[in-house]
Order: sequence, then structure tokens, then C-alpha cells
Amino acid sequence: MTQSLLIMAAGASSRMKLSVAENIGSVATEQANNRTKGLIEIGENGKPLLYYLLRNAQDAGYRTIYLITAADASFFRSTICSLPNLNQLRFVFVTQHIPKGRIKPLGTADAVFQALEQFSELQTNNFSVCNSDNLYTVSAFRKLRSIEHGSGLIAYDSDFLNFSKEKIAGFALLVFNLDFYLESIIEKPAALDFKKAADKQGRVYISMNAFTFEGNVMYSFLRDCPINIDRDEKELPTALLNMIQVHPTSVKGISMQEHVPDLTTKKDLLLLEDYLSTQKR
Repeated sequence: MTQSLLIMAAGASSRMKLSVAENIGSVATEQANNRTKGLIEIGENGKPLLYYLLRNAQDAGYRTIYLITAADASFFRSTICSLPNLNQLRFVFVTQHIPKGRIKPLGTADAVFQALEQFSELQTNNFSVCNSDNLYTVSAFRKLRSIEHGSGLIAYDSDFLNFSKEKIAGFALLVFNLDFYLESIIEKPAALDFKKAADKQGRVYISMNAFTFEGNVMYSFLRDCPINIDRDEKELPTALLNMIQVHPTSVKGISMQEHVPDLTTKKDLLLLEDYLSTQKR
């Protein structure tokens, strides 16, 4: 089973910093304006979101965590290394360097590519990838680890995501064939796209950026990923779509019916705190 998990944490967190929320307190506001989202402390215990994410990854059986950060990440690294109860994990820090002439990272496909370039063992092994600002469950991580042949991704049933319709419309829509192999990813889907993508039971599946890849297959598609004209970034879904054009049945969907708390804006801090209060830890 897959032992390695790459967590993408090099984003600029622009929407979080620009957002406004009442009742989150001055400390949370200051952290939301200055920290990467995964390090914002949640609730009375003062643990960052990444703590809970890493605990779930550890409980699911991952043992090596590659954390992809920006170049100036001394605070990030010291915070991660000081977190308790993660003694079964080995942390490897990856730097996503910004190309000359840019002021922000080159996107998620570039982040994963730089990880494979800096740590060549990933080029010949299976590894999982996820965001640092989504709280995936132990069950979701176990299903990602169980993919032993080919690649796969978690397909979240939209009916179980506790988000507004407007927010769900901002996620990527997944389209599968009858055998549940990925056929397409639709970014910023329109209402008609949701109708077309629904299966026979009316289920619509959403990506929350949780994948497992074969390094030797995915490497070239990450390397050769084109820049998205609208967003000026190399995006992981683009590399994935290019891969399935060459290998049509290489990415299996894993259906899950559960919510995935996330941190996009400051209002999400309160929602995540409420979610954690219902969990055992």
C-alpha cells in the first residue's frame, strides 16, 4: 500500500487574507492574514488544521509526508516539527521555487513536479497528493492508500458536502464512464454541466484534490503540463486530463459520501471549529 503523502502548502492564501468575518477574534484574524492556511490555529486547543490532517494521515497508515512549501518556510517547518503525537511520521520538506519573472508559485502541477525532481524516489513509486487546507478523514486516506495499480482520486458525492450550491459550483466536477474510470474534469462547471455529469442515480461527483498517482506514469505529464491561460498556472487537473488521454482507463474513481471541511475564507474557521467539536479528538 502507498506509504507516501504529498501535501501542497505553498499557495498564497489570497482569498483567506482578503476575506472578512465577525466573531473569530483578533488572534485568529491575525493568523489568517499572515499564515499559510494549514497553520491557522483552530479552537480552544490551539492546534492548526494541519495537525488534524496529519493525525488522520498517520492513523490511515502513511509514514512519509512530503510537505510542499514556499521558499521562506522556517516558521512552517518549526511548527510542524513541534506538533505532538506524530511520532510515526517522517517529514520531508519540499520547496516550490518561484520561476524568475513571477511573483507567485506556478501552480499545483508544478508543485508536485518539483517534489518529484527534488526527491527522485517519488518518480518510481506510488504516492498520494492532497491539499493542506482540507480536512480529509482517516477513511478517505485509507482508500487512497489502497490503490495499488494505476492512479485514482476520491470522488465526493455532492449531496454529502455541507457547502452552499454556490461554493460547490466553484469546485471541479468529475465525469466518469460506466466502470467509474475518470473521463473528464470540468473546472467552474455551469448548471448544465451538473445535469450532464449526473449518473443514473442522479449523483454528482466533486473533486477535493485527493489523489494517488503512479510516479513513473505521471512524471512526464507533470513536466510537460501547459500553463492555464486564464489562471496563469500549471494545474494538476490539466496534467491528469492529459494523462488519461494517453492512458484512458488509468484513473479510477473512489466514491465517498461524506463532508470535507475546508479553509477558504475566515468564515470557515468557525465552521471547522464546530466540526472538530463533534469529533473524538
